[in-house]
Amino acid sequence: MPKGFYTDDRGRVRPVAGGGGRSRSVLLAGLIALSAVGYGGAVGLSAGGSGGGGGPGLSVEARKAEGGDLARRGDADGAWRRMGLHGLKRTEKQQAACVDAAFGAVREFLRETGCTSMDRVLFTVGDDAGNSAVIAVAWVVFDSRGDAREFQEIMDAPGTGDVKALGTAQVGLVDVAFTGANYGSDRDRSTVTVAEAEIATGYVTPEVLDALAEVAAQLPR
Repeated sequence: MPKGFYTDDRGRVRPVAGGGGRSRSVLLAGLIALSAVGYGGAVGLSAGGSGGGGGPGLSVEARKAEGGDLARRGDADGAWRRMGLHGLKRTEKQQAACVDAAFGAVREFLRETGCTSMDRVLFTVGDDAGNSAVIAVAWVVFDSRGDAREFQEIMDAPGTGDVKALGTAQVGLVDVAFTGANYGSDRDRSTVTVAEAEIATGYVTPEVLDALAEVAAQLPR
């Protein structure tokens, strides 16, 4: 087992949680190494496997690019299909009080700066073999582009806290902890979108989880 990972009580390979925020260096390198050797039975998208919508033999990077194009158009289900997966469940968008829905330095920034609004949603996606992932997305709107840019910089830095995800019981799952290891963000004017992905059932490669988060971060508010 590579350093920085453990097997949970369901037999899933998980990264050791780092107290929130993004682990975008050593931890991500370990995640990619895991997906490259195909640790466990990966969802059919690990290294160019065939799946729904994206065409046979496409790499994860190619699928992510195509999925991102669809996500930017607001077609979430189409984006998941490009990734070789199916949309399973989703919540409605739910508004949250900005400060209450964050922790760490992210919370402190929101306390000092404020935000205009925050909306959160959960998606679950999966394949035909019982492997699935849960994706948390949050749209945070600010008064100015400068505030949005500073917020994204804080969110993207490791160890700075996070925006809390909605409870995964809302999509029929036991509590899933979002570690920040599989993360994406995007900024459009004064709106910052952040997304994270984790295994829900079975096994999904870390490479795919990270791609799902990056695609989801491109969904419009």
